Amino acid sequence: GALLALNKPPGLPILGRPGDLSLDVLLPALRRRLGLAADLHVVKAPAREYSGLVLLSSCYHTTKKLQQFFTDARWRGQYPATYHAITVGVPAEVEGEISTGLSWQQQGDRAMVVPVPAPGRRSLARKDVKSTLTRYQVLSAVGGCALLQLQPRTAFPEQLQVHLTLLLCPALGDHKHSSRVGRVLGVPFFLSPESAPTHTQVLDEELLSRLGLSPRQLHHLPLHIHLQELVLP
Repeated sequence: GALLALNKPPGLPILGRPGDLSLDVLLPALRRRLGLAADLHVVKAPAREYSGLVLLSSCYHTTKKLQQFFTDARWRGQYPATYHAITVGVPAEVEGEISTGLSWQQQGDRAMVVPVPAPGRRSLARKDVKSTLTRYQVLSAVGGCALLQLQPRTAFPEQLQVHLTLLLCPALGDHKHSSRVGRVLGVPFFLSPESAPTHTQVLDEELLSRLGLSPRQLHHLPLHIHLQELVLP
């Protein structure tokens, strides 16, 4: 009835600055094209860099009810959102959980999300750090890459990218956090954010060839994290 689902491409923000292309500025045209009487509201959507499901509603009360459901589901320990990701590297365990604190840290002229492995009670109480948890499962692996199912139980900006770097398997197309995974003789290890400045993801020649990309084209490679499924009440 009131609900509409879209498949969002990566790189499209939900809200943008005046004059920028965003999902929000496209909603009036979408409403007219579908012949809907009421305005469309965003119920649930992936982050700008992600692709996947966008849930819209033409009923204000339905929007609020569903948004409250997603919040309550996380408090109950449920996983209402399922993502798929392609990673560079294959996790050592087929399935498991990634649990860490996350916080914003100023690095030069930009703020970065960084892991805080053992956050103190005071920092959690002050909300300087948030405890985060993501459940993962390897669905397929080939040629040093893997297809993962990710189910976050918490919501924090860039949570999935940071959690994948802690698995030492950054998402394909992650040009923000992948530099934190270094390699010595082919063995991956985690680098502190301070010692790993952000740069375009580095891929080996074999993977570049399979993707049909040159090193110069790498910065165009989008982030391969996709909101695959949403559970509704």
